[in-house]
Amino acid sequence: MDAEFLLGIDIGTTATKAILIDASGGLAAEAARPASLHTPQAGWAEEDPLEWWENLCAVIPECLEKSGAAASQVRAVGVSGMVPTTILVDRVGNPLRRSIQQNDARSHAEIAYFKTHADHAEVFRRTGSAITQQSIGPKLLWIARNEPERFAAATWVMGSYDYINFRLTGQPALERNWALESGLFDLEKEVWIDELLELAGIKRSQLPPVFSSSQVIGAVSAPAARETGLAEGTPVVAGSADHVASAFSAGIKDNGDLLVKLGGAGDILYSLDRLEVDPRLFIDYHVIPGLYLLNGCMASSGSIIKWFRNNFAPDLDYSELDSEASRIPAGSDGLVLLPYFIGEKTPVFDPLARGVLLGLTLQHTKAHIYRAILEGISFGFFHHLQVLEERGFGVRRVRVANGGARSQLWRQVTADVIGQPLEEVANHPGSSLGAAFVAGMGVGAFDDWSEIEKYIRIASTTVPNPDNHEKYLQLFGVYRDLYRANKGIFLQLAQAEGLVRAAEH
Repeated sequence: MDAEFLLGIDIGTTATKAILIDASGGLAAEAARPASLHTPQAGWAEEDPLEWWENLCAVIPECLEKSGAAASQVRAVGVSGMVPTTILVDRVGNPLRRSIQQNDARSHAEIAYFKTHADHAEVFRRTGSAITQQSIGPKLLWIARNEPERFAAATWVMGSYDYINFRLTGQPALERNWALESGLFDLEKEVWIDELLELAGIKRSQLPPVFSSSQVIGAVSAPAARETGLAEGTPVVAGSADHVASAFSAGIKDNGDLLVKLGGAGDILYSLDRLEVDPRLFIDYHVIPGLYLLNGCMASSGSIIKWFRNNFAPDLDYSELDSEASRIPAGSDGLVLLPYFIGEKTPVFDPLARGVLLGLTLQHTKAHIYRAILEGISFGFFHHLQVLEERGFGVRRVRVANGGARSQLWRQVTADVIGQPLEEVANHPGSSLGAAFVAGMGVGAFDDWSEIEKYIRIASTTVPNPDNHEKYLQLFGVYRDLYRANKGIFLQLAQAEGLVRAAEH
């Protein structure tokens, strides 16, 4: 009998990735192509859905070639991606503009409009989501106000992996985590809230049907087969939000399991077997039915590291920067970074927040600044752990994944700041692995969700340095005060730049 494979695709912030796995626990092939983040104005974050599709049409044939698999041996396809991105699609399936990303902060005026025209507490009670820069409604309202012709031409509104699924199958569909994180969806009744849709200016008919992660939504169409190299008729499941798929594929599935994702954005996910919401955090459906994930998402994380290296140390690679910064003591000799470079989502929800580097002297070097960036990002993660602690949610174990987990220094700084051992998932393919496994569950290739353990190996455990942790506890107070002291100044900056009017806040 010929081997059967499962294809997982991830539409990520910095890259489009694909992976082929077999049901025995083996990884057959993987491939990736870079994706471009566009920031044409301060606080804006956009990507090109057509670039994702072009990448997809390159990485799938590459995976098939590397593995030696025939397209007919791919039993199912699962796609994960950034959530909740906003994509307008016309009647023939073309995106009408670049996507507005989940960390885009342009819709501050529309957020204020929503807050004055809807009961904020009632919206949170019904949706599990606060009205923030991540909310889909204000972003749609921004497009309606600023790009009315494009808005009027929209047949569908969908997210990143939903768009790719649409291109693969021709069937419009939404995976339920996009619906949940949109802030327009009733969490208990699992239906759209008409009064919020009206505020955003869209109709229910513009929102495709909602599916759970492992449900089959359609099959690869003939045109998509010609472009991607897949076999026509291959089942496609609804897929998953990237951070949810990544958490599952790292083994986050029991109460108290916590994942820290050191990626372009910073995610922290906490597993629960009951529905609990907190206005400082997001709530997600786990890919495993009946489970949930409390989700913290920092708008900027590894993207700050990339920005620093590209602009201030282009002659050094990241390992050289790590080496230099490892010789700097904990606390970076008095430097503290606030990592709100494109506003911040959880737990402060402030689209006007900015990055701040406090404590500079003539003795500081680029190595000090680089280490302060790692520490500032880690303070952001620790802030989320404090929220969990306040709610009485204990941490059973912490795993770390994504590209930044390969940096021993970043792992150590993170462990020292949060005061918890970090289990590094070895060679973790991330969301694409979770998407492939979800596809397998959707077509019966696996019997139980616990079989994900066949694909997981812990490479190392990074133990926190207790002395460094005590130092960081002191500096964390400075980190928190730094935001409180500057919150009003961030508003003044935005007003000076014409981004907001004084009457809006």
